[in-house]
Amino acid sequence: MYQQQFNEQFAAATRQFAETAARVNRLAIENAEQVFGLQIAAIEGNANATFAFWNQLTEARDFNGLRDVVPAGVQVTRENTERAIAAGQEIYDRTVKTNEAIAQIAKGEIEQVAAKAQAEAEKVVKTTAKKARR
Repeated sequence: MYQQQFNEQFAAATRQFAETAARVNRLAIENAEQVFGLQIAAIEGNANATFAFWNQLTEARDFNGLRDVVPAGVQVTRENTERAIAAGQEIYDRTVKTNEAIAQIAKGEIEQVAAKAQAEAEKVVKTTAKKARR
């Protein structure tokens, strides 16, 4: 009897652990996909702006043309830096939110396990008390 009850409890705990791990993995994978997308978008934007600048630079034929292109290069550098920083901040925010969601799942699981353990302990105490009265 006790073996079967133990096996059922163990199977239920294992199933619950697997479901929780799947939820956590799904959140982590979704976050990784979003982070990867943000990074690719930032790299793409930076590459497009840089290549456009290089195109302008190759069209400069004399010193005056080069002098006109240099401020555009500074602007491209500033925009690329801003784009990279904005992507980094967005990645940080998404990762923090994902970690908070994972922490909430873990907290819920711990509370649920603690409640089950408390209920089982109270059940054992009541059963023992009944047997002691007899």
